[in-house]
Amino acid sequence: MTAAARLRALASGVRFGKFASVGAVGAVFDLTVTTALIVGLDVLPEVAKLVGAEVAILVMFVINERWTFADEGLPGIRPTLRRLLTSNLVRSAGLAVQFLTVRAFRQVPITLEVGGIDLWTFVPLPIAIGLSVLLNYVMESLFTWRVDREPGHGTE
Repeated sequence: MTAAARLRALASGVRFGKFASVGAVGAVFDLTVTTALIVGLDVLPEVAKLVGAEVAILVMFVINERWTFADEGLPGIRPTLRRLLTSNLVRSAGLAVQFLTVRAFRQVPITLEVGGIDLWTFVPLPIAIGLSVLLNYVMESLFTWRVDREPGHGTE
């Protein structure tokens, strides 16, 4: 496949729209789990972020598999498990970006206390998610579902 064809495969507005929509669902799971762990269980924000992100990754994989990339990849348990493993591996870069973003913000000595809760703790969470969206889209498209492959050449 030519570079132009690869770029066209990545530049699908419909696919990116679906991916972004799934990402919004993932963000809700991520923020909910992360916040619950921080507020409810007093878990360190960085650790809570890792757990929240992994929950979101699993939820997003299922939705992307059945909707965003439904026409990509071979059917069956083994190919699906390969995509799940690949999805987790390629999203590790996005997760690293998120972790480091939360960590960097935690180092800034600002407090925004409201009702006994330091809201500054939560400021980096949506920022961290946003920074990883584009990276995740490209990596998921190319490595998990391999949208840049010629039809009929297999994706597994």
